[in-house]
Amino acid sequence: MSSAFDMLLYGFSLAFQPENLIFALIGSVLGTFVGVLPGLGPVATIAVLLPLTYQAGSPLGSIIMLSAIYYGAMYGGSTTSILMRLPGEAASVITCLDGYEMAKQGRAGPALAIAAIGSFVAGTVAIVGLTFVGPAFANAAVDFGPPEMFSLALLGVVLCASLSGGPPLRGIAMALAGILLGLVGVDLMTGVERLSMGSINLTGGIELVPMLMGLFGLGEVFHNLSKQDGATLLTTKIGKLMPTRRDWRESIPAIGRGSVVGFLIGLLPGGGAILGSLLSYTMEKRVSAHPERFGKGAIAGVAGPESANNAAATSSFVPLLTLGLPGNAVTAVLFAGLLIQNIQPGPMMLVQHADIFWGVIASMYVGNMMLLVLNLPLVGLWVQLLRVPFWLLAPAIVMVSVFGTYSLRNNWFDVGVLLVSGGVGYLFRAAAYEAAPMAMAFILADILDTSLRQALLMSDHSLGIFFTRPRSGVILAIAAVVVVSQLYSYHRRHRRTS
Repeated sequence: MSSAFDMLLYGFSLAFQPENLIFALIGSVLGTFVGVLPGLGPVATIAVLLPLTYQAGSPLGSIIMLSAIYYGAMYGGSTTSILMRLPGEAASVITCLDGYEMAKQGRAGPALAIAAIGSFVAGTVAIVGLTFVGPAFANAAVDFGPPEMFSLALLGVVLCASLSGGPPLRGIAMALAGILLGLVGVDLMTGVERLSMGSINLTGGIELVPMLMGLFGLGEVFHNLSKQDGATLLTTKIGKLMPTRRDWRESIPAIGRGSVVGFLIGLLPGGGAILGSLLSYTMEKRVSAHPERFGKGAIAGVAGPESANNAAATSSFVPLLTLGLPGNAVTAVLFAGLLIQNIQPGPMMLVQHADIFWGVIASMYVGNMMLLVLNLPLVGLWVQLLRVPFWLLAPAIVMVSVFGTYSLRNNWFDVGVLLVSGGVGYLFRAAAYEAAPMAMAFILADILDTSLRQALLMSDHSLGIFFTRPRSGVILAIAAVVVVSQLYSYHRRHRRTS
């Protein structure tokens, strides 16, 4: 306990350095900005900005800024959900249900205030949990050998595929495609080329950053340019921000429950803010004395999901930093940001990069304070930003993506990967396919490949090693249960619908 406090104080000494405070402020403002603007979101923004972090010079400052964009977008996404019934980012979709109804009733101010306050409280609770849970995860993972790492990576792929929404087989197919793409290049153990089709540029494998920038950045831009939404502001007058006593009575328990639910969901590889928001809303409706008010302007329907999505966004850093497993699309892009800075997330990060680990955690405390200050007094300014047409932003985003990609290695082939991935990302969005399982499986492919072969060498090519070692066997059993339960539940839903 005292060790965690000591290391946290060390993290604060880094986070309060002037340049890191500036990075946290830039990330918080930019995150709120992209959260407010519908159609951009944290995944696309972080993906587009990855090359700029390579030029930033400070690895800690770069990761602080990218992290602040993520949880800042969780704050900002509630504004459009409440005022336009259009989520600024995916995790705020649940907030639309009651937040927009409150705005129609002239209560946009209390809805926005509770969303901001709930986000702050939940973010703080999750950061406190992260301070103590993170090192425990890392200490447990240090003892993992190749069999356990293979099983853990496989569980991560399974969870990401099954919790991505839609038919489970579709998610599994996307994950398998990601693994195949991740295996492209020269096999370092045998020197044999795999799936490179004779291309010299592919012998080193497909570059992660251009692919993620295309799938999530350009793909999102192309998708939004093709839409004709015509969404309009419900009102530009926010009115009184301060919630009533009744609002507080209904919101405080919802904020507490949402914080806990979101934190626990965020710890799961494949969980995340969207699932946390949905579970929180379902819970609030079930425990409410007046469930009929949900969907008609219940403030608990805003407080719970907004708290859950911020808590989940924060706790999703645990599997990323301590296990090297990205739990969702945003942490997959953050994984690439760490690799750009030559930082390998995983069990040894606390030993090799303690400054990054504790500096990022401490910066989250600071960033949450910044976001509370930014969101409540400046909510009128954020509302005016909704008038900016997306077609003005799109060309700038594409140009930054192209030049940023080229600057990484001065290689036009990477720009080609970016553009092809952007087209694929657009097609996925148009066909309602989720790209996140493919991206996360692409990242985990190297861990799966390396740990599988190392484990087989340890056991003289016997697969039994994965089941006879207790931790590996338990993790594989959990993965099997997840696959079977998802297939069964989907089959039941499909049969009921028919």
